[in-house]
Amino acid sequence: MAFDTALKISFLFVVCVITSRSASAQLSNQNYYEKGCPKALQTIGSAVKSAVANESRMGASLLRLHFHDCFVNGCDGSILLDDTANFTGEKTAFPNLNSLRGFDVVDTIKSEVEKLCPGVVSCADILAIVARDSVVELGGQSWQVQLGRRDSTTASLNTANTDLPAPTLNLSALITSFSNKGFTAEEMVTLSGSHTIGQSRCVTFRARLYNESNIDSSFATTLKANCPSSGGDNNLSPLDVTSPTSFDNAYFTNLVCQKGLLHSDQQLFSGGLTNAQVTAYSKNFGSFQNDFAKAMVKMGGLSPLTGSTGQIRTNCRRVN
Repeated sequence: MAFDTALKISFLFVVCVITSRSASAQLSNQNYYEKGCPKALQTIGSAVKSAVANESRMGASLLRLHFHDCFVNGCDGSILLDDTANFTGEKTAFPNLNSLRGFDVVDTIKSEVEKLCPGVVSCADILAIVARDSVVELGGQSWQVQLGRRDSTTASLNTANTDLPAPTLNLSALITSFSNKGFTAEEMVTLSGSHTIGQSRCVTFRARLYNESNIDSSFATTLKANCPSSGGDNNLSPLDVTSPTSFDNAYFTNLVCQKGLLHSDQQLFSGGLTNAQVTAYSKNFGSFQNDFAKAMVKMGGLSPLTGSTGQIRTNCRRVN
């Protein structure tokens, strides 16, 4: 499916100074750092390659950081801010606590980039780049990352708790959650395909295992061995049981076979309006990855800070 509604971002070599924080704030193309930090993308790419080679799960973790950043007041690096005595960040929000990871990899990347060109490359842009590079390292299609985001000086625990879609949502709630960020139902399904990589904790899918009927019985039995009805909350299972470290379309094939791990996953193939799209993706990896690339560009354009707003943090964990 081609997204006629895809966010149209101007391809500019010069950043326009925009003082408002909106989805219309203009980002620049991938050459944004060509003059200010010409080795930035190469340095970031090499670090991602190393991190994913060391632990393939890290690719999914870095992709998820970008998503959890963008869905909370835009792609501004707020997810990376640590709590302090006078500041509460987003890391302790329910969807993030004991769940988000990869912060150390981002720290390492930021440190390397700062040595090359101090105060030039934003943490928000690093998150956008590592998300793309992680997908590529695990076999997915690349895309042109739009750049020029600046970093926030604030974060919102409350918004993180309310705006990040929960694994317990039904189809209509999922559609609404993504619609609130400007995405169509089709784009919601496409972005959900990121669950073709990564793992999830027992606590997030226990209710599905023991209470739902639209789940393959042998699949459920296998999962119960690692996710008992009580205890073992942090035991991990792959979101895509078929190929958990390959960015492919097996996630959608699993849904057709009632092997979605999360309740929210299986909702995409539960007799509703998204069934046909799931079926189509399960048969055509090329279609899925093309759509995914477009949807990721759109997500990366959610309410960025540009121009003179925000700052370029020296350390991604704290404001300057």
